[in-house]
Amino acid sequence: MTQHEALRVLIYSDDRDVRQAVIAALGVRPHPDLPPFEYVEVATEPVVWQHLDSSRGRPDLVILDGEAVPAGGLGIARQMKDEIFQAPPVLVLTGRPQDAWLATWSRAEAAVSHPIEPMRLAEVVIDLARGVLTPG
Repeated sequence: MTQHEALRVLIYSDDRDVRQAVIAALGVRPHPDLPPFEYVEVATEPVVWQHLDSSRGRPDLVILDGEAVPAGGLGIARQMKDEIFQAPPVLVLTGRPQDAWLATWSRAEAAVSHPIEPMRLAEVVIDLARGVLTPG
């Protein structure tokens, strides 16, 4: 990845307000050391899989809403980690802080609970993005 290439971030939620809250919390460039973010908003599970299987390249980072219906982000995260070789890092949005154990079950790299706290979300996403840029 070059210094000017955007980081592709897929955001899945059936709720447009949740997707918009994530984008508003992170902005175009959540940290000056990171490249800009290019967001892909997804409202349904089949479209998540289309992007993950895309010949245009899969997302660099995936944010999944665990409260989405009918397909929750936790189940998608687990299936993704089971089925995709070198799956991108995943952050799941859980219903409450006590649900963090579900993120562990889903094999997501990180979890943030609803309601979205912009500073907390940005901190976690910045850490995940740095891991994408400097693997290992």
